[in-house]
Amino acid sequence: MDGRTFATGSGTVRYWVDASAGSDAPWLVFLPGLTADHSLFDAQMTHFAGKARCLVWDAPAHGASRPYPLDFTMDDYARILHGILQVEDIARPVLVGQSLGGYVAQAFLDLYPGEATGFVSIDSAPLKRQYYPTWEVKALRHTKGMYQAIPWALLKPWGAWGAATTPCGRANMRSFMDSYTKREYVELAAHGYRMLADAVEAERPYAIDCPALLLCGERDHAGDVKPFNRKWAKGDGLRLVWVPGAGHNSNVDRPDFVNAQIEQFVAGLGGDFCRKA
Repeated sequence: MDGRTFATGSGTVRYWVDASAGSDAPWLVFLPGLTADHSLFDAQMTHFAGKARCLVWDAPAHGASRPYPLDFTMDDYARILHGILQVEDIARPVLVGQSLGGYVAQAFLDLYPGEATGFVSIDSAPLKRQYYPTWEVKALRHTKGMYQAIPWALLKPWGAWGAATTPCGRANMRSFMDSYTKREYVELAAHGYRMLADAVEAERPYAIDCPALLLCGERDHAGDVKPFNRKWAKGDGLRLVWVPGAGHNSNVDRPDFVNAQIEQFVAGLGGDFCRKA
């Protein structure tokens, strides 16, 4: 896996590419969730090596893409991602976004219609305003005090247990949290929720103009993610698959199941998409 950098006006974004599948293989672009880094998708990068070309990033202000000022929007994320894809000459990728990564993918689809082959949402939710009660959008803007009030020694284990159901999933989440100071973590999380609220209140179409698959952990207790996925699937006519026994980071809790679902999805897009190495 080849580590690379992309310079913006605010900082440097780091991402990793595995193109070992060869020039004829399509692209999978993995987008981790809020406060997570690229290792969230380690199991997927390993599984798809030699089957599809893959890219995964540390989003601005996350992981190795620090320092980075917290002045970006969801659209900024989408534009930076688009710039990386242009530099790498990646056309018509399948965007695979977990939680925040799913929101970034939707912003990308809205800003760059026709440029993605498919979209896989993992424990994410829609950006369309119609799905959100007003109180919930307002609540997204007031998370900082809640996080600040919890001692760091408690917030880290609670965060790990809340995000995953398996020892592997919890250890992965704990590794993200350990990489931040409490102040960094709280500021980043609070900014992420405000960024989400801003994107929702923009009341844009956020049309999904490509085949899409919704994956959600059966035991995902992060906010209202499960109800959102039910409404999203029904309202937009999207296929929803529940990941057995998994929490919010279901691709780490149940990587084999999630990998199989992604592989089946992209194979159905036509051609020899996930060919064997």
